Amino acid sequence: MDKKRAVLLVDMDYFYAACEELRRSDLKGKAVIVGADPKGGKGRGVVMTCNYLARKQGIKSAMPISIAYRINPDAAYLPADFPYYEEMSAKVMHVLRGFSEKVEQVSIDEAYVELTGAVGSLDEAAEYAERIKGKVRAEPGLSCSVGVSFNKLMAKMASDAAKPDGIKLVRESEVSSFMGNMPLDKLYSVGDKTKARLESMNIKSIGGLAKANKMALLSEFGSIGIELRNYANGIDESALVENYEAKSIGRESTFEHDTSDQKEIEQELMKLSKEVAAEALKAGFAFKNITVKIRYSDFSEHLHSRGIKPSSGAEAIYSTARLLYLDSFERGRKLRKIGVRASGLMKYSGQSRLG
Repeated sequence: MDKKRAVLLVDMDYFYAACEELRRSDLKGKAVIVGADPKGGKGRGVVMTCNYLARKQGIKSAMPISIAYRINPDAAYLPADFPYYEEMSAKVMHVLRGFSEKVEQVSIDEAYVELTGAVGSLDEAAEYAERIKGKVRAEPGLSCSVGVSFNKLMAKMASDAAKPDGIKLVRESEVSSFMGNMPLDKLYSVGDKTKARLESMNIKSIGGLAKANKMALLSEFGSIGIELRNYANGIDESALVENYEAKSIGRESTFEHDTSDQKEIEQELMKLSKEVAAEALKAGFAFKNITVKIRYSDFSEHLHSRGIKPSSGAEAIYSTARLLYLDSFERGRKLRKIGVRASGLMKYSGQSRLG
C-alpha cells in the first residue's frame, strides 16, 4: 500500500447561517445573515457570516451590518446562537471521527482528517470525502466542502477551491498548475503586510514566490522567507494535532450610540463577563488572563490585559475587566465598542467552580 500521506480538510459551508436554515424552514430561499441587529439600517455591528444567496447579492463577513441592510433590507437578520452552533459542531466532529482516529479540529466548523495508511491513493481518499459529505448531509443535515491532498497545507488550499459543497483533489504533481497563478494572499500565512513586502521584491503570485531567490527571501524575511517559499511549492510536513481546545473565549458588543456613560459601559462589561464565564464553565475551562478591548468613536482600538489567579467565575472576569477599563479609559472620549476576553485557558476537574 502507498504510504504517502492522504489528508482531508473538511470545511462546513456558511456554518452559522446553515445551522439556522436547518432549524427554521421559513428561511428557505431567503438571504440569511447572522450578526448584529441592523436596527432598520442604523445598526452598528457587523455581519458574522451569511448564506450564499446573500453573498451573491454582495454581502460578506465583517461588512458593517448597516451596509448589508442597505443592500438587502428584506434578508433574515439573526443573532448568533453559539451554544447551538457548538452542539452542531460536535455532531459534525462525531461523524468525522467515525472515519479516522486522527482528526484535528481547528475551529468550530473546520477539521483535518488523516487517512494515511487507511487508503492506498488520493483517489481512494476522495471516495472517503464523498462518504463524509453524505454522512454530514444526512446527520446533522449540513453541507461541507472537502479538500483532498498530500499534506495539511494543500488540503486547506484545495478545500477553499472546493467551495461551495464540493470536493477538490490536488496531487503533488499538480501544485504548480493548481496555485501558481493565484495571488499571494491566497497562500497560508501571507497577509497584507507580507504581500506588500513580496511585491516590493517583484514577486506577484504564488508561482513567483515558489521560484524566488532563496538568499533574497532570507535577507528580507529571515528563515520565515524560506518557509514561505516552501509553502508556495506545496511543502508542509506538519502533523495533525488531535486535541482541539479553544485558545481563548471572548465576547464583544457595539453600543447603539457612542457613549461615555460609565453606568452603561459597566453594565455592558458585566453582561459580557457573564457570557464569557458561562461559555468557559460549559467547556470546563478555567482562565488565567483577562483582556479588555476598547474601540473609541474614531475607530482607534486599544487592548489591555492582566493575569489573575485561575478562575472560572463571572465576578473574576468582571472585576478585572472593570479595573482594566477604568485604568485605561481616556476621559472625555466616547466608546463605540467594548469587548472582554478570557485566555490562558486550562481544563479543570471536579464540580466546584474556581474563583
